[in-house]
Amino acid sequence: MQLLCHCNCSYMKKYAIILFALHALAGRSQTIQDTSTTEAPSLPEVQIRVFDHARKLKDIPAAVAYVGKSALDRFSPSSIVPAVNTLPGVRMEERSPGSYRFNIRGSSLRSPFGVRNVKVYYNDLPVTDPGGQTFLNQFGYYSFQNITIIKGPGSSSYGAGTGGVLLTENLTEQEQQGALVSFTGGSFHTQNFYASVITGNSKMLSKVSFQRLESDGYRNHSASKRDVHSWTGLFRTGSNGLLKTSFVYGDLFYETPGALTRAEYEANPKASRPAAGAFPSAENAKASIRQKTFLAGVSYVQPLGLKWENKSSVYGMFTDLRNPTIRNYEKSSLPHIGGRTVFSFSPFAGRSSGGQLLLNVGGEWQEGFNTIHVYQNFSGAADSLQSIDEINNRQQFVFTQVSFENHDWSIMGGLSWNLSRLRFERFDPASSGRQSRKFDNELAPRIALLKKLHFGSTLVNAYTSISKGFSPPTTAELLPSGGAVNLDLDPEEGINYDLGVRTSIGKFYLDVNAFVFSLNNTIVQRRDAGGGDYFVNAGKTSQFGTETYLSYSLLSKKMESLAWVSHTWHHFEYKKFVQINNDHSGKRLPGVAPQSLAAGMDIKWNNHWKVALTYSFSDRVPLNDANTEYASSYHLLGIRLGYQIRWHKVWRVAAFGGAENLFDENYSLGNDINGFGGRYYNAAPGRNFYFSLLIEAGWK
Repeated sequence: MQLLCHCNCSYMKKYAIILFALHALAGRSQTIQDTSTTEAPSLPEVQIRVFDHARKLKDIPAAVAYVGKSALDRFSPSSIVPAVNTLPGVRMEERSPGSYRFNIRGSSLRSPFGVRNVKVYYNDLPVTDPGGQTFLNQFGYYSFQNITIIKGPGSSSYGAGTGGVLLTENLTEQEQQGALVSFTGGSFHTQNFYASVITGNSKMLSKVSFQRLESDGYRNHSASKRDVHSWTGLFRTGSNGLLKTSFVYGDLFYETPGALTRAEYEANPKASRPAAGAFPSAENAKASIRQKTFLAGVSYVQPLGLKWENKSSVYGMFTDLRNPTIRNYEKSSLPHIGGRTVFSFSPFAGRSSGGQLLLNVGGEWQEGFNTIHVYQNFSGAADSLQSIDEINNRQQFVFTQVSFENHDWSIMGGLSWNLSRLRFERFDPASSGRQSRKFDNELAPRIALLKKLHFGSTLVNAYTSISKGFSPPTTAELLPSGGAVNLDLDPEEGINYDLGVRTSIGKFYLDVNAFVFSLNNTIVQRRDAGGGDYFVNAGKTSQFGTETYLSYSLLSKKMESLAWVSHTWHHFEYKKFVQINNDHSGKRLPGVAPQSLAAGMDIKWNNHWKVALTYSFSDRVPLNDANTEYASSYHLLGIRLGYQIRWHKVWRVAAFGGAENLFDENYSLGNDINGFGGRYYNAAPGRNFYFSLLIEAGWK
């Protein structure tokens, strides 16, 4: 372990500038409100917006999980991965630093890297591209103020996808004006710098921020560096309109060490993929990702009289991707544009009694114009041209939803009609002719019911829902890195049934959900000898399980404490899957742990000290369709201890440090499913430490 006690000159200059600004502005300061208090005791009261309807979490007739500031503050401010993994039914993986996958109820089955089959919105903007890929790694830890996760199909309001939906926010109206600067140093020469300034008044808020994360990585050939510049604005306009602006520029680089066989992993889990046969080692090939992304968009909410409202957003996003691998060198230009609009009608608005009816009608459209050049890789440099692909993909849908609620009942029904289309032409160097594939006339309904049950002073909210989801193949699946064009892939389709309850009994809070999901034409990943991906339809799958969250809070004059536990039980198997001479029917779906558990305790006392203890367990995970190889189970223990002081109710200085994986477990967090030649394993960090310093000032 190497704990950094210094920062380079560029960091020192940034510190000096920010500190000078803080000092100059302190004269017009106001009291800083402590936003780091334990959040979970009021978790049922958190107001979130899902399916275009704002409600308290406890009143939502859907399986929904929420990550707020207090959950993020349990871990190092370098990654959201461990905080997300405290949620039941959700798993975020990191194959190497900067290479993320997001799994909601097993949905990463199709994701060799990145986020697929999960729709992601950032400040109301649908940043999942029309080809079905989300570059979530382009955002940093500080890009997220909160994350709301819809588990299961959200197609009735959010379009294609059977995995679920992520709704993320960077700025809320409750945030205080002020400036903040922090620096974190830790193991593997990790350096994480962040600075932000929030200004405004009762009519507007503006947040400008910069974050930089650098690390040598915990494996050979796994260094990474990410810069994220962002500006978010909230502007109140006449007649209660709200304009939200979002600009993000991210510059990301990380080395990809590659997957290991079991023998290589057990001999040295920190090693990168060695040379084998005709393929060079990951280090000699300089395998890596160089990714630059720019996002710009606006969202506007406009009341149209007393009963009508419109919410519309438009955006553009551009990604420049360079990806040298052991088999080739890819240069991709990936621009896309899109927009979304929703009209809401509330005929009983303003009435103080009786039920409330809300009708939503809207649509979303996205179009991408991609160009992909593939070259021979010569020691990390593009050599002879192998192919040029021009891809135009479009995804669009219209939807309607009606909901009714009174004191004891909530009923919601929705339906979307979806169309996606891909046009593709390969030049190698001569044109192979234009090819196309269309997926249309896809209807995705959803109906949900919530009943409030009264047992004396105890209120239990019970809900059930039925939803259909469908997910067409992504562009990366139709045109995979393995090189073989496969326009014959069929979309996944599935029906999901949810049944759940949420209740608070004194200081206890319980959220438990059971689900059954039947999926047809499941898309499954394969890898060839060179690490290239290709995909096949895998017949039918049967997926069911339970997801439970329980917490107990205790508040006193000097101390706040919260104990919590999260448990997931998933039984996922192929119902019918025969591939050539191999019958995998009845086998467990690879990449999904049957059991996982997370638990912890947050303690805060005297408004100065904070400690968070966290524990997590993952059952062993099948790594291939035949279930002949499993990743071992593991136990992780972490701790974070912090101390803060305040001066003149204006300044706040906080220092905190922590350790993760205290048991120093050898485990693989982001496995390569169905890896050719048994290359499944990507080692996660062993025991590691970090220390952070934060300075904040507030003003009017």
